[in-house]
Amino acid sequence: MKYSELGLVNTSDMFRDAIARHYAVPAFNFYNMETLGAILDAARIARSPVILAVSESALKYMGGDMLTGMMLGANVNPEDKIALHLDHGASIDACARAIELGFSSVMIDASKLPFDENVKITKSVVKLAHKHNVSVEAELGTLAGIEDENTYGADSSYTNPDDVERFVAATGIDSLAIAIGTSHGAYKRKRDDEELRFDILADVATRLPEFPLVLHGASNIPQKLITTINEFGGKITGARGIDVAQLCRATKINVCKINVDSDLRLGFVAAVRRAMGENPSKFNPRDFLGAARTTMTQICLDEIRDIMGSANRLD
Repeated sequence: MKYSELGLVNTSDMFRDAIARHYAVPAFNFYNMETLGAILDAARIARSPVILAVSESALKYMGGDMLTGMMLGANVNPEDKIALHLDHGASIDACARAIELGFSSVMIDASKLPFDENVKITKSVVKLAHKHNVSVEAELGTLAGIEDENTYGADSSYTNPDDVERFVAATGIDSLAIAIGTSHGAYKRKRDDEELRFDILADVATRLPEFPLVLHGASNIPQKLITTINEFGGKITGARGIDVAQLCRATKINVCKINVDSDLRLGFVAAVRRAMGENPSKFNPRDFLGAARTTMTQICLDEIRDIMGSANRLD
């Protein structure tokens, strides 16, 4: 299916506008109807462009036909500026499958491989994707942490600015994910005063002026969600996210896409735990799932307005 049949757009125009006006397009991961609905609700309320991100494991969980059905039911149109993005595609085949399903953007993540192999695989994906006018993201440097099997990494390595010009020129990618100290999962920092490597970001931005840069593993991890989860039976300790002020600063230096996953997961769990804990006699799943959708919508709204700066960018 062509992504235009789903009312989607690729990321080219939204990234161009984001760089020119110094904001970031939020890339929120989803994995079921409630998460998808929450993201779209927030985007429409805030009049923000948005990237709907799906990992390989989330796609496997939902199933391709179910995902396509949900997207058809979402009634998206090009004026909404919504892209459907494969997050951390691990192979050429995975990216090809996503394009067949109607994704308008794919990420090929060969960042753990040697530079030349990363270039070779990425270039192949670009050749395939651009035939269908699909945007391609790739990564240099690696992030530690874990959200699922697609984003597991015990070690991290910062992006080497000396590599970025050669990589972009050799591959023809549309955006570049860089590693400057963010990480996957809910345990992104050991201390509250840890700083992202803005020296690396500034160097990369100077070498690639006006080129779209991406931050993965950039959830804020609101502590009120951790408190709620633990209040109603959870056991999460030491979780820390990326400081809001640092994320806002990054949007002024060519970072035009910020990925958020853990915040929505925590919001979902916090809302369900609270609803079940406060209403132990209820057994209608809609009561709990509805609370989760409401909470996730508010999280998306807060981050669109306070971090991304992408509210009212459709005007």
